Amino acid sequence: MKNIITVFIGLFFLTSSTAFTQDYLTAEHLWNLDRISGLSASPDGNYSLYQLTSYDIESNESSSYIFLLNNQTGESKQLTFNGVESSPFWCPEGRHIGFISRRENGPGQIFILAEGWGEARKITDLPVGVFSPQWFPDGKRIAFGANIHPDYNGCWGTLKEIQEKQRNSKVTAKVTENHMYRFWDRWLTNGFFPRLFSVEIESGEVTDLMPNTSNYFNMMGGVSYDIHPDGEIIAVSQNSTPEPFDKLNYDIFLLKTDGSGEMTNITEENIASDLSPVFSPSGDKLLYGRQNNYHFYADNVQMVTYDMANGRHENITENIDLSCSGWKWSSDESAIYFHAQQNARTAIFSVPASGGEALRIFEGGSSSGLSYIGDNQLIFLNHSLTSPTDAYRINTPIGENLFRLTNVNEKVMNSLSLGKVEDVTYKGANDVDVQMFIIYPPDFDESKEYPLVMLIHGGPHGIFGDSWHYRWNAKVFAAEGYVVAMPNFHGSTSFGQDFAESIHGSHAELPFRDVMKATDYMVAKNYIDENKTAAAGGSYGGYMVSWIAGHTDRYQALINHAGVYNIHMQFSADYTANRKYQYDGSPWENFDNLMAANPAMFAQNFKTPMLVIHGELDYRVPVGHGLLVYGIYKEMGLDARLVYYPDENHWILSAQNSIHWYGEFIDWLDRYLR
Repeated sequence: MKNIITVFIGLFFLTSSTAFTQDYLTAEHLWNLDRISGLSASPDGNYSLYQLTSYDIESNESSSYIFLLNNQTGESKQLTFNGVESSPFWCPEGRHIGFISRRENGPGQIFILAEGWGEARKITDLPVGVFSPQWFPDGKRIAFGANIHPDYNGCWGTLKEIQEKQRNSKVTAKVTENHMYRFWDRWLTNGFFPRLFSVEIESGEVTDLMPNTSNYFNMMGGVSYDIHPDGEIIAVSQNSTPEPFDKLNYDIFLLKTDGSGEMTNITEENIASDLSPVFSPSGDKLLYGRQNNYHFYADNVQMVTYDMANGRHENITENIDLSCSGWKWSSDESAIYFHAQQNARTAIFSVPASGGEALRIFEGGSSSGLSYIGDNQLIFLNHSLTSPTDAYRINTPIGENLFRLTNVNEKVMNSLSLGKVEDVTYKGANDVDVQMFIIYPPDFDESKEYPLVMLIHGGPHGIFGDSWHYRWNAKVFAAEGYVVAMPNFHGSTSFGQDFAESIHGSHAELPFRDVMKATDYMVAKNYIDENKTAAAGGSYGGYMVSWIAGHTDRYQALINHAGVYNIHMQFSADYTANRKYQYDGSPWENFDNLMAANPAMFAQNFKTPMLVIHGELDYRVPVGHGLLVYGIYKEMGLDARLVYYPDENHWILSAQNSIHWYGEFIDWLDRYLR
């Protein structure tokens, strides 16, 4: 489990040892890897909790367990054995731990373990699942989130009756007048909303802390909040706009914990979102994230401190071109540690709590789950293009003595041969530098010719980063004998705000030119066969694949996963607010601008064979996009194949469907590039 890293050079994990390799990476290998998450440091910094999830391909099910990690030695101890635990958290003294478990085949409830880690005790027994638990500073209560129907009026028996009535109703209609009425893969028409609650550990009494609210926290699940050291106030990020939810605007509210429901919005003046509040250790200040452009979802997140005494807000990263996340205070409140994307990686930085220059502590791979554990030490999770997630420790302030705390997939990874990864820069649209990763097959021989797969990331404001991907793992494609290129074209994040904003008004032009120039860059290599090339992408990447289909026939195959085809249809997506700003047009205004970047307008040019993949539960890019482009292809007499998943959303998440997805993907490439 222990592996001391004493030398760190370059890209961190972008080269791998082949001393013990036997196999090439496959989709089955991906699903045989354990996945570590939920790293949570103890109050004294000596230990951490983490969740380890494993998958059984045959049963198509997963199991999750809680482990205790020694932050100095890297030794781990398994604490739970039922396979249904998640969200581990500490009591203030570090003598108890809590977690959520579905041990009784019902919704997840809070359990706690006493010091010594014996038998767990159930704390909540509710008809709904709970999420995002936190211990109150006095150790006597635990806060948590849960979804309720406002008509329950504080009675859990009534809530159970409402659930049963909805479950047993023979009427299947979903009725709404709201602008936002479904999100990602679920409908929002059943009247349930999330709230924060508290439960007394000894008595089990539950208090509704937000009895007067009917709104949303994080739409992807969970809730971002923090409890003040005196236990009397919770800072919580919640949407502040009322029904019909024409747009979302997350604000920071100060919520009293006495059950009165009294809340004060401290960021009401900001029309964009405010996120992830964290109190300083003394409770004198509150740190939160702020965006300034309400119609740009990838707008840089800046860190702001709020003085609890005088109500003053101070933006401490206003002049730093980074989008911050995962911030943590140092114990003496002099520094803030945080994550930020930079140059296709997610690095760790520090900045003085009063503002100033950001210092990069660690830049390799993609980091998350940061905790400051005292003695100038940080622990965090990290993964890269060639290494799945593990826990690490590093010294501040300059990133010394990197120490690998876990190696949960050592046996599997040592059995694999992974090709090299190269980080290059080429001249893209308007002669601007564009970064790109190139992934080579194992046993790559530069004297031979290889087919090329050009991957196009989603977003469009996202990245193909130095990260381990389970759904689009380029190493799996490379293991089949393909050279894989992953350009971070105009609009990608981690290269500054201006670069991300550069495609506003036209999502097609600059990224398309960047992808073409990336292809030019690759086919100029002697080892690429320019007559065996493919382009593949998901979501926005699928949009670009359809755009490519209408604008060039240079590729021999295309793969379009969950891609936008007809921009009109995106006004039926789960969240349509602000799309007219992104497109600089709409069906009722600046229509020509909208159509100029609409792939559906160029079907007459389609020639290249296309694999179309889509999930029925995809409300972000509704399934009609995939069915439409496939139907047009077939009516035109062109080669096309449809892979439709009735039980998947924007992502393919189940083990067997994922393995099937990889098989279809690779078979399509093989059909046209071998």
